[in-house]
Order: sequence, then C-alpha cells, then structure tokens
Amino acid sequence: MTNIEGSVVLVTGGSRGIGRALVEALYERGAKKVYATARDPKTVTHPDAVPLALEVGDPASVAAAAEQAQDVTILINNAGASVNANFLDSPVEDIRREFETNFYGPLLVTRAFVPIIERNGGGHILNFHSVLSWVGIAGSYSASKAAFWSQTNSLRLDLKPRGIEVTGLHVGYVDTDMAAHVDGPKSTPESVAAQALDGIESGAFEVLADELTRQVKAGLSAEGGALYPQLTAV
Repeated sequence: MTNIEGSVVLVTGGSRGIGRALVEALYERGAKKVYATARDPKTVTHPDAVPLALEVGDPASVAAAAEQAQDVTILINNAGASVNANFLDSPVEDIRREFETNFYGPLLVTRAFVPIIERNGGGHILNFHSVLSWVGIAGSYSASKAAFWSQTNSLRLDLKPRGIEVTGLHVGYVDTDMAAHVDGPKSTPESVAAQALDGIESGAFEVLADELTRQVKAGLSAEGGALYPQLTAV
C-alpha cells in the first residue's frame, strides 16, 4: 500500500477533466507536491500544482520532464486520446496516432520514471484504462486501451520486485470534454479521482469506477453474443 500523504506525484494530462480533479484530490489528501503535466503548462490552473510541459508521445519531452521531476514517488498515467479510427476505412496513420498516445505514450513515461520512483524508495503507478478495454466497439480506441491494459498487467509483475505497485483503473463515460457528445449516465471527474486514489492507498490491482464497468468486467466469461448482441441479431 502507498501513502498519498507526503508523496510527490506526477499526473499526466493534469490541466483538465479527470487530471485536474486528481490534482485537487491529491492535495486534499496531503500530497507534498503534484506535478501537473500538459502540452501547454500555462493551462494548469491549480494554485499549488507544479506545471510541467509534457507530450507523452515525444521521447525528448518525456526525458525533459523526468529530468525536472526527480523526486516523484507516484506516477499517474492519465493522458490519452480518443481518435476512434475504423480499422477498415480510416487512414492507418490515425490508428498509429491513437496507439502512440494511449499505449506508447504511457510506456515512455513509465520507463522514464520507474528508476526515479525506485531510487526514491519505491511507490506506485496508476494507469487509466476504460470499459472499452474489454469491448471492441470504438475501433482504434478500444484496441489501444486493451493493449494498455495488457501492458499494465505485465508491468505489475515486473515492478513488484522493485518496490513499485501498479493499479489499473477502468471507467465508463465521465463528464468531461471527451464525453461531451454522450447523452447517457456519466461519472463525475471527482468521483473517479477519489476512487483512483483509494485504489492507490489500498494497493488494489484494479479499480472499476462505475456500474457499467463492473457489469462488463463480470460478463467477460460469457459467449461473444452477450457483449456484442448485434452478432446474434437475425
């Protein structure tokens, strides 16, 4: 288990949405310092946060951020993109772009910060996934999140001997800009942030942040038609 009180945390995509809620919640729980990253650090508005420029898909940008944040003990890989490219019709470049942000981006950040966290006595990594990690209805987005889920599961095994715990958070729709087009039920960023931090402090392997996510995870052992009713339609 990892204590947030007194910790030094880096949150990717920390200027808006869930990232901004995480920064606020971390300070409320007693974090010593929170680096909030964004492509444009001027968009970070929390008065106590340390703004940090970061483009997760750019190795040079990741290296520069790691050089400036040598005291990190908790890493939260929150930044992501939603391209939703179709595998048959969309340009392959769009599919690659989604994977660059949602899979390779957090991998680059993790590889840069693992030695730092280890050197600082160990700590925690939290990776943000999606209910769509388990349901392939959003093209490249679903595939990139499924790959990221697998990455998280592998990292958990690799990092335990190094004193670093890993939590994966899965969530459905959240009331942020990314889900502005959705009319259905949405979690609040504050609720998701609170559950994410609870997962870090309890050492949870996974956090399922809403009822939809819990239902889909529970149904993974069912036949394909249960998750994809269109396959059984007459």
